[in-house]
Amino acid sequence: MRAAELYYEEEKTQDQIGSLLGITRWKVGRLLSEAKARGIIRIEIVHPHARRLGMEHELVEAFSLEACVVVPHADPDAIGERVARAAADYLVAMRPMTHRLGVSWGRTLHRVAQMLPEGWATSLSVVQVNGGVSHSSQPGLASATATMIAHKAGGSVTLLPTPAIVEKEETKRALEKDKGVAGVLEQATISDTFLFSAGPATDVSIHVQSGYIDHADISRLQDRGAVGDVWGRYINAEGQIADEALDSRTLGLSLDVLRRAPRSIAVVHGADKHDIALAIAKNGLATVMITDEATAAYVLSAAETRKET
Repeated sequence: MRAAELYYEEEKTQDQIGSLLGITRWKVGRLLSEAKARGIIRIEIVHPHARRLGMEHELVEAFSLEACVVVPHADPDAIGERVARAAADYLVAMRPMTHRLGVSWGRTLHRVAQMLPEGWATSLSVVQVNGGVSHSSQPGLASATATMIAHKAGGSVTLLPTPAIVEKEETKRALEKDKGVAGVLEQATISDTFLFSAGPATDVSIHVQSGYIDHADISRLQDRGAVGDVWGRYINAEGQIADEALDSRTLGLSLDVLRRAPRSIAVVHGADKHDIALAIAKNGLATVMITDEATAAYVLSAAETRKET
């Protein structure tokens, strides 16, 4: 501990510490390494682009992911922005580049769109994968997100001009038969990359705030084991649809398309999304996960528990 204090707090060299403690500089080096291994020293890189590489490797191995990005702890008000920036950075750097990007919608993805730089991709076609026309909270969010992502790449955008959830199954079937809607879904199905976020099965869900479902719907979903939604489809911990009746009124691609996708990028953060993040990871709903440190720790802890049992 004294060697660590002298080195990190008083900024002494290893030679100086050796002289003060009556040991060799090599012994000082070994003491500092031991102090780090025992947790006496904790080094944290505080930078907007910092990452938890060790956790990323663990997640990739535990869930057979293609890649993972974990953003370190930050002020709760800043973590959403940092995760969104990490997602934008990943999109810019990923190879091979995407040429047809299927996107869902929500506050998290809109932040990602805002973080993307101009010219982040070329020859890009963006397609909306699920309905998002809203009549109350944040109208136009779905179309604005997809359009911004495409515009910043100098590409094209194809929107799905339908609600996320309709009142009757017959209405959904009629909309899906519409040539325009069917054409959009067909284009979305053949995307080479999907970008999506996820929502919790609580009253803070954007579907509640947008007027698609209400508190009674959320209570019923929770009773049926729902942990959150992906593409507007509420699932349980095993990745299965929690409420078939609600799902039959939900417009957009099915989760089977997501499971078969060559590349699917989930951007999930926050304590209220821990359970849906775990469901995504363990049920093959993403090949890439971009998340925060606390969510990653929760998912890894669950993986370790599963391994022990």
